[in-house]
Amino acid sequence: MFLLSPPDVISFDVFSTMPPALRKPERSAWADANRGGAVSDSFLEGPVFDDAGNLYITDIPWGRVFRIDPTGQWTLIAEYDGEPNGMKWLNATTLLITDYKNGLMQLDINTGHVSPYLERRNSERFRGVNDLIFDSLGNLYFTDQGQSGLHDPSGRLYRLRQNGQLDLLLANVPSPNGVALSPDEKVLYLAVTRGNCVWRVPLLPDGSVSKVSQFFTSYGPSGPDGLAVDQSGNLVVANPGLGYVWLLNARAEPIKVWRSEKGMSTTNIAYGGPDRHTLYCTESTTGTILRARAPEAGLKLARPQ
Repeated sequence: MFLLSPPDVISFDVFSTMPPALRKPERSAWADANRGGAVSDSFLEGPVFDDAGNLYITDIPWGRVFRIDPTGQWTLIAEYDGEPNGMKWLNATTLLITDYKNGLMQLDINTGHVSPYLERRNSERFRGVNDLIFDSLGNLYFTDQGQSGLHDPSGRLYRLRQNGQLDLLLANVPSPNGVALSPDEKVLYLAVTRGNCVWRVPLLPDGSVSKVSQFFTSYGPSGPDGLAVDQSGNLVVANPGLGYVWLLNARAEPIKVWRSEKGMSTTNIAYGGPDRHTLYCTESTTGTILRARAPEAGLKLARPQ
């Protein structure tokens, strides 16, 4: 890649680390399949903030959702038979979860009760849903990753409309992962982990997609995962395997690179703080939440209710 200006390289600070009492140093079915059988006492994902500044995260192998308050204190909100990944708010008290094992699930944060939202499509199970985002009209975009990859490029991108109609937008993706929308909502960015890239998906007025292109190409043992967009339309890309988070401009040129010093599995990101100028990142293998000051405020996430 030719760059007119090299990006700034900045190290993340540590915001908070999972307390030892909450860790589970045991084998799990999820880690056997996805971590080469290694013991994973946790694997953090899905960061999202509430209006009070609390951070909610998932722990995939153990079916848990935690709340971390602004001082870094952890509280277990839910534990259930699932593999939760991405989360977004349905309303002020309900989180929608992409659960690899169960499909789309909803969590009442006041009671800790988890219930189905959309488990199947036409009686067929999803391959393994991963991440999600709402647009300003209440349409939900979510990825169905499963174990797809370059050997099996059949991962899916769906849109669930508010009327319940489920549209299959893409069915040829080698490991669809994180999703984010441009400020004008005319473009969806899609992390393609096993292809080690980010796709640019134009959203056309008739509801279809066309001329999908490869926007950004990375490298290394694991490709892009979580995505976010700032108010200027720059794209933030969490890149596990490298321990980097990229800040890309409209030409996909790196402006900044935030680097983890706690581990290489920088899986997902969320903007937080009173002005949404602080970028938070899950470092999944060490159970750590990283943070750094961002040059632009993060785009405010839409809710359907």
